[in-house]
Amino acid sequence: MVRVALVGLGKMGISHQAILNSTSGIELVATCDSTPLVASVMGRYTKARSYSDYAEMLAKEPLDAVVIATPPKAHVPMVEAAIAKGLAIFCEKPFVLETADGIALAKAAETAGIVNQVGYHYRFVGSFVHVKSLVDAGILGRIHHVTAEAYGPVVLRPKTGSWRGSKQTGGGALYDYATHALDLLNYCVGRPDTVLSASLGSVFSEEVDDEVYALMGYDDGMTATLQVNWSDESYRKMSTKLTLYGTKGKIIADRQEVQVYMREPRPDLGLNQGWNVRYTTELTEPVDYYLRGEEYSAQIEHFARHVAAGDKATRSTFATAVEADMTVDAIRAAATRDAIRIDDGEMVAASTQTRARPRTGLARLFGKSQ
Repeated sequence: MVRVALVGLGKMGISHQAILNSTSGIELVATCDSTPLVASVMGRYTKARSYSDYAEMLAKEPLDAVVIATPPKAHVPMVEAAIAKGLAIFCEKPFVLETADGIALAKAAETAGIVNQVGYHYRFVGSFVHVKSLVDAGILGRIHHVTAEAYGPVVLRPKTGSWRGSKQTGGGALYDYATHALDLLNYCVGRPDTVLSASLGSVFSEEVDDEVYALMGYDDGMTATLQVNWSDESYRKMSTKLTLYGTKGKIIADRQEVQVYMREPRPDLGLNQGWNVRYTTELTEPVDYYLRGEEYSAQIEHFARHVAAGDKATRSTFATAVEADMTVDAIRAAATRDAIRIDDGEMVAASTQTRARPRTGLARLFGKSQ
């Protein structure tokens, strides 16, 4: 049994608590939350020992792993403490709010030889796993453009007091929503090399962005667009979508299905000429416990298997999470450049335009991973 402690008992933490309690091979031995009432309730009504102090829990409990589901501002010191104890770590996303911190943590985890994973659950959605397999099989020929989208009803009115709306604690739609789409882009086709242009907009929030739009480029000529809006009430919950355009066809995928258009058939993969559709129900492996979607349980089961086997190569490591953070940095840099003004039919450069490039420090340490 993998002995696990859970830190942070908000929305995601409570979900993880239910999944951890119901997954074979895992024993949830302790929980921790800084709110005394929450810690008290968990201590009274669950079998796991309850703490309000993270350091005390790490000192007292013989653990194999820790699941961190706190707001992102707290991630760095908590991950550092877990690395120092030699524990396997599952950390919710966004991993960090400063890329330099993420690079340092990824390097420390690699040096310590510990299993590490970040909660980018879309890597465990059956339809997107299928997209990656099709891309790896080369069915699209040369991919020349990809669109990554994410929409949802998170911020639908002006409000204060939430960690999501604070630049220091949450980082806005760019860090919270866009990182999902960027990580999915990285997973399926690799990390962009440049951000050509970007726009960050506030719909209701005062400190952070509610919508993100960016055009990115790859050194081989491929381009990608990012479209994110978490103030879209036309969606009941978060919806993420990928569209890939290639010389031999096209793929449109979301959580529900994968639509593939082929210019020529690929009988070896069961693909006919024209449109082909596979549904996520066909593509999703069963899990021990269903909550909010199989992917949430699948990522925890994946983590537990890797901890038990001592296998560091999880599907969503600290290193791959930092690659999304690198692109976030480049998007923010691109969004702060002055625009090119169109004046009386002439293009007038307001300032010198330069491409924003994701930092390459992580690539030198670990190689460009997907």
